[in-house]
Amino acid sequence: MRNTITTILLGAIFGGVLIFSDAFNWYRIQEMFHFKSFHMFGLIGSAIFVAGVVTWVMKKAGVKSINKSTIQTKKKEIRPVGNTVGGFIFGAGWALTGACTAPVFILIGYQWQIGVVALLGALTGALLYGILNKKLAL
Repeated sequence: MRNTITTILLGAIFGGVLIFSDAFNWYRIQEMFHFKSFHMFGLIGSAIFVAGVVTWVMKKAGVKSINKSTIQTKKKEIRPVGNTVGGFIFGAGWALTGACTAPVFILIGYQWQIGVVALLGALTGALLYGILNKKLAL
């Protein structure tokens, strides 16, 4: 139960940050894809930087996870073709809808129909990946 409450609270904070930073806004996303604004690049870049620093500090400090286990990062298998194809598909969907999967529920909450389209696309993509994962040699 504690994990559920923590997850809901962290999700609400994340959603608030997305709303406050205007990261869910279709116009901001289109500005990014047209290279007209640094806003989203700065937001994404700073998020990656902060996540890296916080992870490094937590590992150095010996912070334990919620399950009391040591925090570990695992190297993933390098799959250049699969990552490139997947990145293009994800990016194309993001550019076409103007909606990333992270703020999809914010979009639905704002009653923007594109949120439903993005959610259906994300669920379809996850289902297809689950079905085809073992068959893909990418």
